[in-house]
Amino acid sequence: MSTATQIPRRTEAKLVLGNSPAVLSLNGRVAEIAPTDISILLRGESGTGKELYAQLIHHLANLEGTALTKLSCRALDSVQLQKQLESWALPASARSNDIRGTLYIDEIEDLNQAAQSILLSFLPDGDLAPETETLPFRLVCSTSRDLERDVECGRFRRDLFFRINGVTLRLPPLRERKEDIPALMEFFFTKHATGFRKSAPVLGPEEWTQLAAHNWPGNIRELENLAKKIIAFGDVNAAMIDFRAAPSCTAQQSKLTDISSLKVVSRAASRQAEKELILQALERTHWNRKRAARDLQISYKSLLHKIKQIGLNESGPEKLQGGNS
Repeated sequence: MSTATQIPRRTEAKLVLGNSPAVLSLNGRVAEIAPTDISILLRGESGTGKELYAQLIHHLANLEGTALTKLSCRALDSVQLQKQLESWALPASARSNDIRGTLYIDEIEDLNQAAQSILLSFLPDGDLAPETETLPFRLVCSTSRDLERDVECGRFRRDLFFRINGVTLRLPPLRERKEDIPALMEFFFTKHATGFRKSAPVLGPEEWTQLAAHNWPGNIRELENLAKKIIAFGDVNAAMIDFRAAPSCTAQQSKLTDISSLKVVSRAASRQAEKELILQALERTHWNRKRAARDLQISYKSLLHKIKQIGLNESGPEKLQGGNS
C-alpha cells in the first residue's frame, strides 16, 4: 500500500490567516522563496499548520497543472521508501529542468538511518553522475524537532540535513501569535457551521478572555477542534467546561481577571509576540542588529526603537554594544 497521497489543489491554500508580526514576517519570506526551486524545511510544533504552508508554497510556485504529493514518514520503512522513490524517479535520459510538482515529506525526522540513506541517493546535489536517477519535484519537508540537534547526536544524517535545508521556515506556535485567535476562531466558526448546517456561535468577552489566557499546546489544531465542539454542542458554556479547567487556561486567567476588552488582550499578546520575535532574530544573528532588521523586514531605525520599547537595552547591553554591520 502506497504511503504517498496527492493533496488536492485548494483555493483556500491562499488563506494563511493572521496579522501578527510573526505570521506577517513568515508569509513575507514564503512569498519570496516559493517561486524559486530551493528546498524548504518547515519547522514547527504539531498543529502549527505545516501542511497548509506546504500547500501555500506549491500554490505560489505557479506550478500549474502539477500535483502536490505528500509522503508521510511515520511508520515508513526503507523498503517502502525505496519502492516509492523508484516509481517517481527519472533516469538521466529523461531528465530536464522541468519540475513536475511538489513533494511534501512530512515528519522527516521519523526516517531511520537506512531510509535516510535511500532518500539522499535520490536527491540532486548539483554534480550528478550520468546514470543517476533523481526526483523531478520541488522538495518541501517538515519536522517538529530540532534537526540540527539530531544531527549533532547522530540521529539524522548531516549530508541529508543540508540537502533538504535550503531554507528553514519556523512556524510560530499559537501562544506566540494570540492576537490572531479572533480571526482564526471566526474563520473556523464559519467553515464548520456550514458543514454542520448550524448557525455560527457568538462568543462573549469572558470567552474571548479565556481563549487569550490559554497556552494552546495543541496550537491551531486545538483551536479548530474547540470551534467544532462549540458548534456541535450548540451551547458555548457546555462546550467550554473542560477547556476552562485546563491548567494552561486557569493558571493564566488570574492575570486577566481585570481585562474585559478583547482589544486590550490582543494588544498585550501582540507586544509579547513581537518581543519574542525580536529576541529570536537577535539570537539568530548573534545580536547583529542590522542583520536582524533585515530578517524582520523592518528598518534598522525601527528595530532600535522597538528594542528600547521592550527594554532590551537594560536586559542585554553588553550584547547590543557592537555588531552593527
